[in-house]
Formats: sequence, C-alpha cells, structure tokens
Amino acid sequence: MTKRPENKSASRRDFLKGTAVAGTAAMAANLTMLGNVHAQGNDVIRVGLVGCGGRGTGAASQCLRGGANVRLVAMGDAFRDRLNSSFNTLRNDQPIRDSIDVPDERKFVGIDAYRNVINSCDLVILATPPGFRPTHIQAAVAARKHIFTEKPVAVDGPGVRACLAAFEQANRNRLSVVAGTQRRYQTGYRQSMERIHGGDIGTLTSARVYWNQGGLWHRDRGENMGDLEWQLRNWLYFTWLSGDHIVEQHIHNLDVVNWATGNRHPLRAVGMGGRQVRTAAQFGHIFDHFAIEYEYPNGLHVMSMCRQINGCENNVSEAITGTAGTWTSRNYRITGQRAWNFPGRQDNDPYQAEHVALINSIRENRPINDLKNVAESTLTAIMGRMTAYTGRAVTWEQALNSRQNLMPERLAFDMNLPVPAVAVPGQTELT
Repeated sequence: MTKRPENKSASRRDFLKGTAVAGTAAMAANLTMLGNVHAQGNDVIRVGLVGCGGRGTGAASQCLRGGANVRLVAMGDAFRDRLNSSFNTLRNDQPIRDSIDVPDERKFVGIDAYRNVINSCDLVILATPPGFRPTHIQAAVAARKHIFTEKPVAVDGPGVRACLAAFEQANRNRLSVVAGTQRRYQTGYRQSMERIHGGDIGTLTSARVYWNQGGLWHRDRGENMGDLEWQLRNWLYFTWLSGDHIVEQHIHNLDVVNWATGNRHPLRAVGMGGRQVRTAAQFGHIFDHFAIEYEYPNGLHVMSMCRQINGCENNVSEAITGTAGTWTSRNYRITGQRAWNFPGRQDNDPYQAEHVALINSIRENRPINDLKNVAESTLTAIMGRMTAYTGRAVTWEQALNSRQNLMPERLAFDMNLPVPAVAVPGQTELT
C-alpha cells in the first residue's frame, strides 16, 4: 500500500501568495548572509534542494563538490520516500558526507515544500518536474536566492514568459542562475562554438539535430495511488509536467543550434509527430516521435528529430553546415576550408563544471545568468511540440504569446485528474 503524501493540496493562487511571502521573509533573513558571501568570498554557501529524484540528487552532489564551504542544509519533495532515498544516497557519499547538514526540521514534504527550502538557503537547486519550474524560479528570484535550475524551465508559453521576467529581475538583483544545459559548460562544445562564431564554417546554412533513443522508465500504479500521485511519479508522460520529450530531452540539441547562431531563436516551425508504439495507458498521452523543421533568421533551416522507441536506430548528436564547412558534435570535428579536430584527449565533466562555475560566480560576485538562453531554448522545443500536436505551422510569437497554461488550476492528492486526450494533428487547436 502506498502511503498518502503530506500537504494534500495547493492552488495556483496559493503558489503566487507563497512566492510573495517567501520573497519578503527570505530577503529579510538572508541579505546579510548573501552580502558576506560576496564580500568575504569564503563563508558557507547554504544549499537547498527542491526535487529529490535522481537528477536532483546528482545535482546536489555536484554542487557540494563545486567549491569549498558549500553545505546542503534543506531538502524538499512532494514525497517523503523520495526525499529519504536522496538524503541517504548523499549521506553515503563519503567525500561529501560532512557537507550535509539537513536535520528533520529542514526536510520538507509536499507540493509547496519549495517555499520552506527557499527560505532556508542561499542557493537553491530546482529539479522537480519542469511544469513547476516557473513558479519555483519566480519564488527563488523574489527571495534573492542564487539558482541552479534543471532544464527545461517551462512547458508552455505563460511559463516561458514568467522565466523571461525572472531573468530581468535576477539581473537587477545580481543573482547567479545556472541552467542544466550542460553542453554550454563542456570543453569540446565551447571550443567548437568559438570556431563557429569565429567564422570557421562560414555563414550558417543548415543544421541537423537528433535525440533518438529507446524507451524510458515508468512506475506502476500502486494500490490506493490517486491520479495526482501516479502522474507525478510518472511525470515524463504528461505534458503538463514534462512538456513531452521534445521539450524535456531534445532541448539539449536545440539549445546547441541556438547557441551556434549567437543565441538567436527560430522564426517558424512546422513538423509532425505521433504516438505509434508507446500507446499503453501507463505512458500517459505524450508522443513517442517528432520531426520538426525550424526556420531561423538569414535563411538557416534546421531539421530536428527525436524519438523514444525501442529497437530503432539511436542517434544523439548535432551537425551544423555553413558556406565554408561542416561541424559535427561527434568528436567535435570541422571539415572544410578550416578543418579542425578537438585537440583535447579527454573532455571535461560538464555536469560538474556548471556547478564549479556557479559557486565561483557567487564567491567572486560576478553573476552568471543562463535563464534567458534556456528559456528561449525551452520555447524552441515548445514550438516543435505545438506544430506536431496541431499539424499547423507555428511562429515564435504564437508560441511565446500562447494563452495555453498547462498547469491544473488546483492540485490535491485526492483530486480527479483525468489524462488528456492524445493530440490529433489537424484536429487539435492551436491556442
């Protein structure tokens, strides 16, 4: 039997009210601490973790390895079993064991656990399902907390708009926000982009990006497990939580293209997708494959594919072609007039590097803010989902200004939360 979680419900109004309260209280409690970090550079940086799944646990471990005097002091999750599992995993990691100071009173359970975590720390790691990310980012920025946020940062247009507003506020407050688009912290990619931006492949004309792989995990529905708990524990398969796999996963490849163009974004997308193999009810209502063509400024066209179907050709890579050559992420190689091979014998660990950069930025009072770039890459992926779901061309402005808010109006563990119908191209409306 599954134990029913604590904190039974929360509404969007509760979220917004809590954000304001958290911001005011946390600002008063922590401005002195943040000032000391900036001025002295060696005080303890108190870290809070929101979302205690595998990725959140990994990010916490990497953050604690990101520099000296970094301490995990608070944790929050919708489910106590996930929080306890994460805590035990971290405590059993000998190199960081002494950096964990999370007593029971700073272990917060429930949908609104993020509020208490944010109030307890200087730097918050946001690793819940992406549907919650805009609310959490807004709350952390309002409370003047530095952020590590996993990608994507939203699942719909309203969420992206909220993150773009938070980007501006974070800049005004001199906050660091590092995102989990880790290729931007990977040596091979960084050296490649220096050459692409330097003109080594000429003017960009086309690109191909792929994340084609097999299926992923799912959790069986336990006895007495309500709709909300089942969907949260299988968040990959519900668009309101994940954005579909084109948003949750393929964002990495699309982010590389945006980066290569100088952080521009596409003007238009048209594509297709469907749910052909992964059709059982346990897989929610998302698609299992997408193929999208993106049109960027200056005539650049990008072919994008992503798939989660077993027994098919796998490919996770990017290739960008210009008037003078082609770059591929496989071995970071340029062919053409200025041929080049990545000289490094071994690439760095980008998951660790992004946390080192974040901690250093706080110590040195030199903020990093990735939020605009990751928000725009998130919207790039959302455009692809929108065109595949509807069968219609989608412009950047349509996606950004979309009124479709996928977050349910109210969340409660005893609520009825029907699974939406699978989108049908040509019938599903563009909103």
